[in-house]
Amino acid sequence: MTDLRQQAQKAVRSLRARKPHLDDASIDVILRDARSHYSWTDKPVDDEMLHTLFDIAIQGPTSMNTCPARIVFVKSGAAKDRLAKSLKAKNIDKMRAAPVTAIIAWDPLYWQKLDFLFPHEDRKPLFEGKQEYAHDTAFRNSTLQGAYFMIAARAMGLDVGAMSGFSNKIVDEEFFSENGWKSNFLCNIGHADETALFQKLPRFEFDDVCEVI
Repeated sequence: MTDLRQQAQKAVRSLRARKPHLDDASIDVILRDARSHYSWTDKPVDDEMLHTLFDIAIQGPTSMNTCPARIVFVKSGAAKDRLAKSLKAKNIDKMRAAPVTAIIAWDPLYWQKLDFLFPHEDRKPLFEGKQEYAHDTAFRNSTLQGAYFMIAARAMGLDVGAMSGFSNKIVDEEFFSENGWKSNFLCNIGHADETALFQKLPRFEFDDVCEVI
């Protein structure tokens, strides 16, 4: 265990030496000048890119390394037909036009994987039989993982457009009736058609919503 700790510390120091921070252009790409997109070109997103995207996003931190998020990548026409059943009318065309729509979900039984994810200490008793705590941890951290997923996609040169205008109940019945996963939100992925963009909407200033105490 001591050797593993030292290796981890060395890796972090090496990373900081190689890349202390992102440059301004990189920050612009992932957040500052990034946009949510709702119109798409026909340029495909292949499965290899989806694997890479997952491999990057899964590295984001979660509470006790619980990693509760589960993702279904909807690509085929048949799968899009199933997903369309859950969507508000105005979102159906957006989903169908995107090369991929990710269902960001979470597994209620995520904590049963903690022997693998958190091997140095048994944390399963914190969750077993504690439904509210287990739910809150899963929902909070799967949402975080969804955000990592979106930022990772942008970092890879992809565009994203998150959607919440759908029925979680229908998605869960259609896609998760066997494994019991629960949908959180949807995210279209692809290469955007920028001609559909409108002006960027306002954001708060620091003093509007922040305090330093």
